[in-house]
Amino acid sequence: MAPKRKAPETPETSASARRSTRISSSGKKSRYFDDGSDDEASASEEEYRTKRSSARASKVKSTPRSNGKSDGNKRRRAVSDDEKEEEEDDDDVYNDEEEATPEDAASDDEEVSFDESAPPKVTYTPLPKLRDTGGVPYEDTRLHKNTMLFLKDLKANNKRSWLKSHDPEFRRALKDFDTYITTLTPHLITHDPTIPELPLKDVIFRIYRDTRFSRDPTPYKPHFSAAWSRTGRKGPYAVYYLHVQPGSQSFVGGGMYHPPAEPLARLRASIDERPWRWRRVLAEEGFRGTFLEGAMPGEEGAVGEFVRRNQEGALKTKPKGFNADHRDIEMLKLKSFTVHKKVPDSVFTDKNGQEEIARILGALVGFVTHLNRIVMPDPGDDDDSEEEEDQDEEGDEGDEEEEDDQEDGDEEDEV
Repeated sequence: MAPKRKAPETPETSASARRSTRISSSGKKSRYFDDGSDDEASASEEEYRTKRSSARASKVKSTPRSNGKSDGNKRRRAVSDDEKEEEEDDDDVYNDEEEATPEDAASDDEEVSFDESAPPKVTYTPLPKLRDTGGVPYEDTRLHKNTMLFLKDLKANNKRSWLKSHDPEFRRALKDFDTYITTLTPHLITHDPTIPELPLKDVIFRIYRDTRFSRDPTPYKPHFSAAWSRTGRKGPYAVYYLHVQPGSQSFVGGGMYHPPAEPLARLRASIDERPWRWRRVLAEEGFRGTFLEGAMPGEEGAVGEFVRRNQEGALKTKPKGFNADHRDIEMLKLKSFTVHKKVPDSVFTDKNGQEEIARILGALVGFVTHLNRIVMPDPGDDDDSEEEEDQDEEGDEGDEEEEDDQEDGDEEDEV
């Protein structure tokens, strides 16, 4: 029988031995040691390591079935255990707590302590002041020069942070434009009684842009604008439009800009069935002289100038349901039916400037009324008057006479 293996001897610990085998690299005493000298602690440490290594060696020799391979594995395992133990001992160095010196405690107190009697430190960021009025008071019937300057600054600094810091200036400019529109509305109602008195929010456009589907990331419109109709700035009716933007970009206009499919179909049907109405409206002296400057003489000249000014978005080919050789095919291709007249910036700041704006808007009444009779007719608006029927018959007779004369001329040429 194989001899019984002896259990490895365990070192005897004395009362004076330390409780932990952890060694501190600092010269100060660690809390893991009992009261005793450093020499005794180091001696007991060496004695413990010596006895432990001899016990492991005897354990390897007493194994009867061990071969070279297993002995080498065990020796490597024993060496790795020793290295692991040494690493744990080294790690304990970072866990030792050093005693704080009086100098360190004093420095910590200086960082935490503060003078409670000292006043708090406050940093002020001054907001921009309102622009000086220059001795010119704000009036209801004209815009102040500061309003025009604000719009100019907004275009150069079109950011939310800038407008937020200049909010008082924005509020003052918006109030100035509100009062201007309020006093201008009665002049327009005098020219067109179908325009009702509506709240300002239904007439004035907001300056905030919808940037969700736009390539332009600027959040604000650099202009003030308003539109009047029977339902305000929104609705199916043709509108009177006012646009205030410094830099010679202000204008007055009206009409229907890109109407939906159903109103557009009605407008084209009117051009096809009652073209004389369009010619009469476009050739009207006040309208033509104000919005169709540079048009050729006669009704055809007015129609041609109107078509030229509405080419934005127009069809390239004939619309569905119409012949390509239609007399008014160019007008049938249009998708917008608007006119506008540019005005200088000074017209809004002059004392009598509002009267000029009202005059321009008054020249639009016939055109806007004509569009409304087509897209949203009142009872009886769709019926032709006797004068229009006679005019239509005269036009047809004139066309027939021209055709007869042309046929007679052809016959004479044949003879």
